[in-house]
Amino acid sequence: MAKAIYVKFDTPEDIADKAEEALEIARNTGKVAKGTNEVTKFIERGNAELVFIAEDVDPAEIVAHIPVLAEEKEIPYVYLATKAEVGGAAGLNVGTASAAIVDAGDSEELVAEIVEKIKELKD
Repeated sequence: MAKAIYVKFDTPEDIADKAEEALEIARNTGKVAKGTNEVTKFIERGNAELVFIAEDVDPAEIVAHIPVLAEEKEIPYVYLATKAEVGGAAGLNVGTASAAIVDAGDSEELVAEIVEKIKELKD
């Protein structure tokens, strides 16, 4: 499958795994937003710490605005391969196109590490 138009960079597997772990920890000890509408609200308000976007969203227009909006607000984001990975890590039994860590809780150090690696990746 070709990369979707909204995927601006490849997230290395080690970063994706750590990001998934951080989302799981944050859902239990902090606060997460689930679903594109909620994620968009938290990005617009500048309250998201790290945003997760699934690479297999169809139609792409559902999440195409998220990377642009996140960059505008200087909020880091990562891509996970599937909606099931994003949804599962966010604590859902179904897939979701996007999620965001609003309060990192016990995953604060892990989120900081991921954010630093994403900056290096994009530079």
